[in-house]
Amino acid sequence: MRAALLVVALLLSSASTPALQKQRTTDFLAGEGALALTIEAPIQELFDKGSEDEKFSVPGRVTYKDASGADVTREAQVSVRGHTSRRETECVFPKLKLKFKEGDILRIGTHCGEASDETLSAKYGRLANEKSPQRELLAYRLLEAAGVPTLRTRAATITYVDGAQAPLTRRALLVEDDDDAMQRLGGTAEITMEQFGEVRARGASADAILIAFAEAMIGNFDWCLKFSPDDIYRCDVRKPLWNVLAFDRGGGKAALLVKDFDLAGVVVGRHSWFKTIFNPAFVPTKSESQIEVLSQVQRTRALFSRAELDAARRGFIERKAAVYAVLDKTEVDPKGRELARTYLDHFYAAIADDAAYYLPVVAAPDVRVYVDAARTREACRSGDLVRPGTPVNEIERSGEMSQVVILDAQWRWTSDQRCETVQKSPVWVQSAAITREFPKN
Repeated sequence: MRAALLVVALLLSSASTPALQKQRTTDFLAGEGALALTIEAPIQELFDKGSEDEKFSVPGRVTYKDASGADVTREAQVSVRGHTSRRETECVFPKLKLKFKEGDILRIGTHCGEASDETLSAKYGRLANEKSPQRELLAYRLLEAAGVPTLRTRAATITYVDGAQAPLTRRALLVEDDDDAMQRLGGTAEITMEQFGEVRARGASADAILIAFAEAMIGNFDWCLKFSPDDIYRCDVRKPLWNVLAFDRGGGKAALLVKDFDLAGVVVGRHSWFKTIFNPAFVPTKSESQIEVLSQVQRTRALFSRAELDAARRGFIERKAAVYAVLDKTEVDPKGRELARTYLDHFYAAIADDAAYYLPVVAAPDVRVYVDAARTREACRSGDLVRPGTPVNEIERSGEMSQVVILDAQWRWTSDQRCETVQKSPVWVQSAAITREFPKN
């Protein structure tokens, strides 16, 4: 009887999700230094066909040294991954995924291309050289030090061997597979983009507030997380999640992880779309990185209660020393370190105290924007309203009106709603609508 019960118990324990059954023969992400790998595969054939078919893969052989220093060679299927990076006009050497014969999976952030210096790709603004994976690794490390839920990573140097072609050795970034992350967090199933809904309904506010501040800290805008049913900031009904993983933890709770930072400010240094969204005059220095940080820091005020915001700020400040220690010790090119320090300095200045964080905002509903104090003409389209929580820098007052520079932190005037007057000039709003007391509680 006892033997039978033991057999049943073992069967039940193994009857978990496929992700939990996956065998891991090597923890590639363990260790501090860069891991040296050699990948032998028909790489060019993969790029030619995989850019259009994400299911296409080629057989490969991966060689590396194990913990004891012995050479290990394993077979794997090699495929292209990513969304925009798979397009040849964006990355001539796109991101990769290795699926080993034993079942474990490893994701690779590649060098993307051979662009010189700080040249960015024309469409999406990627840094297409081997500085990029180094800088993205630093972004992951900074978030980890700040206590933000994200994927495990490790630096790598990879030699790619493709038939008779000369071997190519470049820096790379090894990234934890989604299923491994789910297992690490005790998740039972991934919540897909189509299933997610919004943060509050998923009971994921604790992770979400960390992510919102974290994206500001590294200057990343390539993400989306729908916080409430009416949240349309860089989101829509079809895509309530972008570069954020969600796992079901049971009991109506979800775990969130943020990922993919190759377009973050700490990696690329600048965003070509900046002046189509923000007015550089919002800060005296016209610093684009400062405005980018401020915009996302200030947006958090429209998403959470004052108690939640203050607690999150305290958490980041308590970890400030650890974050800067990671900046100092992580291997990265000098320009990359300088960029990261700039974004970090702006971030910690923006949350340092109540005076810095609770900037004046338009808090009242139904506030229109005008080109003059007399309200003879609206600055944008007729009837356009400022979203409550939008920061303003007041210049002067005239009667009941204030001339302000608006920081469009909630991306109100973007795409087909664009208002160039807000992005290029001071405008006028009702003085009574402006307050630092937002949110009130």
